[in-house]
Amino acid sequence: MIEILIAMAVTLGISGVLGLVLALADKFLRVEEDPRLEAVTNMLPGANCGGCGYPGCSGFANALVTKQVATLAPCRVAKAEAKEAIKTYLHETPGPDGTTVEVK
Repeated sequence: MIEILIAMAVTLGISGVLGLVLALADKFLRVEEDPRLEAVTNMLPGANCGGCGYPGCSGFANALVTKQVATLAPCRVAKAEAKEAIKTYLHETPGPDGTTVEVK
């Protein structure tokens, strides 16, 4: 009986230590994502056609937010109102580094 209690205590101790390590890793190793990325992805049409040359709308949104692309012209599916909304949003909303994106 004592062997079972020792085994349970060791397992509980190891689980506690590993849980603490995971909690600390989550706190200190977290990668913050730019919140504009999700917003721009939701503003795009969601066709995921690849016509813009990027792997779906999320890929194109990432290129816009990271300033790899400076125009919305490659997206042939989005309507003019959506494109204007994206331009306005990126111009007015600063990212984590405090900069905005100018899109044509």
